[in-house]
Amino acid sequence: MGVFVFLPLVLPLTAWPVARLAEQRLHPRTATRLLAVVAGVSAVCSTLCLGLLMIVGTAQLPGNPLPDSWSDPDVRAALPYDEIAGRAAIPALLAVLVSCGAAAWRQVRVRRRVVAALAGLPPTPVAVLPDRTPYAYAVPGGAVRGGARGTGRLRARGHGHSKARGRGRGRGRVVVSTGMLAGLAPAERRALFAHERAHLAARHHRHLLTVHLAARANPFLRPLRTAVSYTAERWADEEAAAEVGSRRSVARAIGKAALLAPRAPAAALPALTGGDAGPVPRRVAALMRPAPAGRAWPPVGTAVGLAAWCAACGATVSALSSANSAVTLYLVLRAAASPM
Repeated sequence: MGVFVFLPLVLPLTAWPVARLAEQRLHPRTATRLLAVVAGVSAVCSTLCLGLLMIVGTAQLPGNPLPDSWSDPDVRAALPYDEIAGRAAIPALLAVLVSCGAAAWRQVRVRRRVVAALAGLPPTPVAVLPDRTPYAYAVPGGAVRGGARGTGRLRARGHGHSKARGRGRGRGRVVVSTGMLAGLAPAERRALFAHERAHLAARHHRHLLTVHLAARANPFLRPLRTAVSYTAERWADEEAAAEVGSRRSVARAIGKAALLAPRAPAAALPALTGGDAGPVPRRVAALMRPAPAGRAWPPVGTAVGLAAWCAACGATVSALSSANSAVTLYLVLRAAASPM
């Protein structure tokens, strides 16, 4: 394996430049997809290499359940600094698994609470809840199990034109409180619904969950999580502006929603305010400018183009290094286990 097994642990650093530049210089759609893919690939590769290191580390421990041949000197020779790296990988991998498991369980609990709150409601694209607390968020299709029986204390009403209803059906629904609607003008309400429908149409919850788990798996990927949280909201802003035909209406809706809503409901449920008030001024400022060009990939001669290629190369090298390390360790273990 050599030093290749360590590369995926530090190569996420190559994505830091593009995580910063993509927010301002890439189309939000391109930035979100690029950063989510880089984060996902990098996290999987770094976790795989931690697992390979753990195999070598646990084989040295007395009383381990692994085959005796796995502690052969030839196996340890395949890993530089095997005594330190192998044993250090054990708590590191356990910490990654516990952290990712806790984050995934938290998302499951949030989804369950949302399903319970919407239980019994008709499966309409928009659910308006009689609640004075201002909020609005998109619920992915997999978390919606509406029924036609009884409404309990909640009720739902459809909003928007017929085309919006057709697009939202089957992909989830928009949940909004009466407190939020009361604080918005009619044009701003249309912008709100268009924004949340854009989250559902692009399935932004998948991008957000990917980078959230990736940041738990490798702390070097946290800047990508922050960047995707912003670019996903910007992507929805641009889609909403194109649908309603007014960038100013969307900007006003964002500003008012940020002032009304205390916080977003959860990281996996995209909301109009983007989770906190920090990125809101930047989003409003972006909507005051012309729509960004929708290039699939930035020009190589630009700073963001070079950063994007650097991040893509880093993810590729991570994948190749982890694959090489896995194959090498498999061959070494197989050779150690075979009878002489």
